[in-house]
Amino acid sequence: MRVHIVDPSAYTPPYDHALSSALAAAGAQVELQTSHFAYGAVAPAENYTRRERFYPLASRIPRPRARQALKLAEHVPNMLAYRRAARSADVVHFQWVTVPHLDGHLLPTGRPLLLTAHDVMPREPRTGQLKAQRALYEHFDAIVVHSQHGAQRLVEELGVGAERVHTIPHGAFAHMAAQPPGAALAPALPFHTDKPVALCFGLMRPYKGIDLLLEAWEGISDAELWIVGRPRMDISALQASAPPGVRVLARFISEEELPSYFRRADLLVLPYREIDQSGVLFTGLAFNKPLLLSDVGGFPEVAATGAARTFPAGDAVALHNELQALLADPAELAQMAERARAAADGPYSWKSVAASTLALYETLIANRAARA
Repeated sequence: MRVHIVDPSAYTPPYDHALSSALAAAGAQVELQTSHFAYGAVAPAENYTRRERFYPLASRIPRPRARQALKLAEHVPNMLAYRRAARSADVVHFQWVTVPHLDGHLLPTGRPLLLTAHDVMPREPRTGQLKAQRALYEHFDAIVVHSQHGAQRLVEELGVGAERVHTIPHGAFAHMAAQPPGAALAPALPFHTDKPVALCFGLMRPYKGIDLLLEAWEGISDAELWIVGRPRMDISALQASAPPGVRVLARFISEEELPSYFRRADLLVLPYREIDQSGVLFTGLAFNKPLLLSDVGGFPEVAATGAARTFPAGDAVALHNELQALLADPAELAQMAERARAAADGPYSWKSVAASTLALYETLIANRAARA
């Protein structure tokens, strides 16, 4: 089976790599159609082909505004060129689209088309964006979501036919955790402590609840909170108001650096106000880390494995109490870590994800052949 995995803007290189590698290991002939990743190195292709087909000029421009303008100029020609190239595939699986208002008219034809709805609906949508998202979904034969919660939203809130919605879990990023300690030539950790460490990792955005986490950290003195990742918002006020014991590293963290932070953490904390699923969560599972999650989106589905505890989203007092209880209980953290290991090796393994994905591809190909 010839499969194209398509992420034009290289929004999620770790996911693209893990899915492509797993599908290839299961016997598919896989090409990842993407662009140059502007923020650092990506994992080398394993048994699949990586083609940086999109935005050859824009993706190499360091200035964000200039990059965005040139990207828009390159977009339509690149999509039309890819539509021709897609004729060599048996199935085309988009991970993201760049311009939802437009891309429904630029997609390949004549073969099954899938879209993974990493974000089921746009966060803080602009005027017309929800309507455009609903229209975009109609161009795909199947929509893949990572949780039952996401599937329900697609059907009930956006009116997508239930027969086109398929729940396939996100996989744990085993390729990141597979790096042996000390193997990568990464800088040493900038923080050092003998206390337990709670880690909040990833792009810093308003919906991720960092302000709530800082409020909840007040009064915790026997541990440290590390907030690490590239800001996508103004964090100056948060930094100024951070209580003692909080360390902030506000920059992009490469895949070479990432393992050091996750290995040092005793607890991964994701106090999101909204989400379907999170790549950071599945990075934590891969490193067998206990998780403390808000009860939003698909997070409770992961908590059902026993690898995570949840607290009511937006409740700083409940978050404070859970932080104190878990950081003071090494035995409970160790048990949760073992459950995280079992979840990463079982239902959230990429082998399982690939098997479900290939079964869906085969069904779509057979359905199209039956209609021909």
